[in-house]
Amino acid sequence: MLVKNPKFEISAVSPKQYPANGLPEIVLAGKSNVGKSSFINTMINRKSLARTSSEPGKTRQLNFYNIDDLFYFVDLPGYGYSKMSKAEQEKVGAFTESYLVNKSTISLIVLLIDIRHKPSENDKHMYNYICNSNSPFIIIATKADKIAITKVDSYVDDLRKELGADANIPIFPFSSERKIYSENVWQEIEKYI
Repeated sequence: MLVKNPKFEISAVSPKQYPANGLPEIVLAGKSNVGKSSFINTMINRKSLARTSSEPGKTRQLNFYNIDDLFYFVDLPGYGYSKMSKAEQEKVGAFTESYLVNKSTISLIVLLIDIRHKPSENDKHMYNYICNSNSPFIIIATKADKIAITKVDSYVDDLRKELGADANIPIFPFSSERKIYSENVWQEIEKYI
């Protein structure tokens, strides 16, 4: 997909702030340093529309990126690693869950997991939550450039086993360094927009 005019639209914490134009929403979930911002920038072929940070836990709102007035990438606050207080974590968790439960324009949930490591308890919790939501979803195995290209498929198989994901759940290796994987992911996302 050739993206021509992507733009950051709004950071939101409540329904009255969400865009109301009815565009489909592709929701990105994952732990704080999994590479959600890098995923957005790679997919839209921009260097820094979505701000990346070396400090995990920076995203504390729902960030809506309007992609050519066709759909939104919605970056959820990352889980784990954040230095937020318990009260702040509960607040962020509440508005994130409210969004996931109540937003009717969610077309696809993209769960990002670092391919190099076994899924964390938080990853498994999010995976199970998404499965139970009955929303369509895919899994992106990020940071695939950090392992030998000949081992990527076996790492994807290991990730599938660790999650207990059956064969019909799409898992795509991904790298913001090597853009060789982007086209497969676009082909999948385009089914939902």
